[in-house]
Amino acid sequence: MSIINQNTGENIEVTLSGNLVLKGILIEVGTDIMVIYNGKDFYYIPLVHTQYIRFHQDTENEVIKQPDEWPIGQQDNAISVRKTLTNSKGIFSEIYVNNHQPIHGYVTGVMNDYFLFFSPVHKLVCIPLQHFKWLMPYHDNERPYSLKNEEFPLVPISVSSARTFEEQMRRNLGKIAVFDLGKEPRKIGKLVSIHNQQVELSIARSETLFTNLQHVHCVSFL
Repeated sequence: MSIINQNTGENIEVTLSGNLVLKGILIEVGTDIMVIYNGKDFYYIPLVHTQYIRFHQDTENEVIKQPDEWPIGQQDNAISVRKTLTNSKGIFSEIYVNNHQPIHGYVTGVMNDYFLFFSPVHKLVCIPLQHFKWLMPYHDNERPYSLKNEEFPLVPISVSSARTFEEQMRRNLGKIAVFDLGKEPRKIGKLVSIHNQQVELSIARSETLFTNLQHVHCVSFL
């Protein structure tokens, strides 16, 4: 990534999986993540999801100036996905996982291969690191959905969490699971079993559905 790092401060256009395009200036490149700034917001983007990167001269729009401060602080050593998520705990953010559907809230914990994100809408969401596409920190004094402190307090969630995503799923066998924010009816049901990476769900009207654990982008339990 040293070649990309040589372009720090230049205009960049990043195409992510799913044909998502982000533009701004390149702030930093770490071991597995890059940071771009569009003049208003910072985007922390895992490199694994970048499909195309293009540097260009922006002659049409206003020149973006280097920011004076970082929303989650600059790190002494090379930045990484894990360090970024850990340092962002308790900072209101927008997390993007899949299907053009962001989640708003804050990171509460980072485990071996997944992290926990608390949202006023979806409550506690478990997100595998491999499906995390970007994090955009909120501005100071900005809150999700303009909720007041008493409506959505920034309080660490006390929950017993397993070290791995599969273990966390096994701990919740028998509960109602909502996969990928529940936008598809087939992704909501009782978590029955997990065997050889196959997850068994009993969905509405007692129909049984199997899905591969690797394709679960996020999950919350009821």
